[in-house]
Amino acid sequence: MTEVRQPVGRDTATAGELFALVRAGRAATRADLTRLTGLSRTAVVARVSALGEAGLLRLGADLASTGGRPPGSLALAADAGCVLAVAIGRSRSQVAVFDLAGTELAASAVDHEVGAGPDLVMPGVADQLARLTGPGTPPVLGIGLSLPGAVDTERGVSVDTPVIAGWDGIPLAPYLTAVAGDAPLFLANDADILARSEYLGHAAQARDLLVLKASTGLGLGVVADGRIVSGALGAAGDLGHTKVPEAAGRPCRCGDVGCLETIAAGWALVARLREEGREVEHVRDLVAHALAGDPEAKQLLRESGRMVGELLAVAINLLNPRAVVLGGDMAAAYDVYAAGVREAVYARSSALATRELQFLPATYGDRAGLVGCAALALDEVLSPAAVDARLRRRAEA
Repeated sequence: MTEVRQPVGRDTATAGELFALVRAGRAATRADLTRLTGLSRTAVVARVSALGEAGLLRLGADLASTGGRPPGSLALAADAGCVLAVAIGRSRSQVAVFDLAGTELAASAVDHEVGAGPDLVMPGVADQLARLTGPGTPPVLGIGLSLPGAVDTERGVSVDTPVIAGWDGIPLAPYLTAVAGDAPLFLANDADILARSEYLGHAAQARDLLVLKASTGLGLGVVADGRIVSGALGAAGDLGHTKVPEAAGRPCRCGDVGCLETIAAGWALVARLREEGREVEHVRDLVAHALAGDPEAKQLLRESGRMVGELLAVAINLLNPRAVVLGGDMAAAYDVYAAGVREAVYARSSALATRELQFLPATYGDRAGLVGCAALALDEVLSPAAVDARLRRRAEA
């Protein structure tokens, strides 16, 4: 989320900062840009011309005249490029292509072996992206990719992804070179990506959110004052691997024992049903049973929500969010799962912290991972600094 504060100082705002104002919908004409930035009319015209020549802005339809010649409107050239979105999961990965305005152009999913490594997963992802792109696709400017677990955003590698083995320290951009060329890859944790998708949803009204991803695993995205909090090692919100007394001695897929995931995550609930002889392969099957009215499935989901809510209550007291957003596969049975979460939160959080607290479903449902990955890539490749660098390279060439 890029902001240009007004005024930024006469003749100091860059072309990239002007572009950000148009992209954010805060400016639609040169006059708007002059008013918001304090630039002279000549400076605005020069910068807008450079953005137009680079193909990033175009002159839209004339706006209503307020006297004299109608001003030409400025519009983002959405078809000047595209970004790729890749949300890697434990047994299924989603891929999509988005234009520069954030509109989804094409999407698909890739099923793979549970917990498979990058040498098995990434070639399939690349093949699927190649099918979604073609001669008519705009140039790929960047790739947004999410993984479960902690990631190093600077190096673009996983640093601790116990639920899918073999990913730690492996550069992922080379797997996508054939389809994306030398476009940069931007990596994030899957819970942070879910939180990022809410920049385009609930965060527009609430700048402080806790965004729960309740799926095969459990993770928490933290949005504080409009910014995602990732932590010193990118491990903020690792809710599922917090030790709880009820899970004492239970082995977790992370290699430790006693984690919340062993009694409340999707994989643990599925394992419990399978031990009883039920035919379920994935947490999505459990949710389907619950939505069809299966009492045992509904009880498992509500109980999971209650156990997660007991830890959320601590986070709510510490961070005082405006809302808790529930996403991930288990939240598809929203009424059932949210009932368990609310029960524990209201029982354990302070009256002040819950006085105006809202519980909300994820804005984009099962598309949230793709939307968040696309938003990550777009915010990077269309940032003021990136746009200014692009204009400098063009001028030098």
